[in-house]
Amino acid sequence: MITERSQLYYTCVFLQVSFRAIENSVTAAADETRRCWLDAQTLQMLLGELKRCRQNAMPFRDIHIPLDQAIYHCGLLMAKCPGALDQRLCRHHLEAIIAPLEQAISHLAGKPKVPTSQATVADRGLRHWFGR
Repeated sequence: MITERSQLYYTCVFLQVSFRAIENSVTAAADETRRCWLDAQTLQMLLGELKRCRQNAMPFRDIHIPLDQAIYHCGLLMAKCPGALDQRLCRHHLEAIIAPLEQAISHLAGKPKVPTSQATVADRGLRHWFGR
């Protein structure tokens, strides 16, 4: 099981780095109103790898939701590519793919994301209210 977890970890890292590189290439363009022309074949390959990763993640319930979210947003991006999105919306979809991949990586590394400061403050407030 450790080998499978390690393989999933490195696959998620590969996917996150790949989508981050695509995001950086989109961000490098100066005019946000111009149409975004991504390489649809690369996106299709990455979507296939995401789906394989999700299938291999069956024993690891803690990463099902993040991988499902990444697959969903990659599918949305593929549905409108190439050329149907402006760069701002393209970046939005890429960020919506990258964030759950980062969450999956954290879980696979054994370091679930630390709650945000707002969540921590709200949690403290609830504990105080319940008297714990």
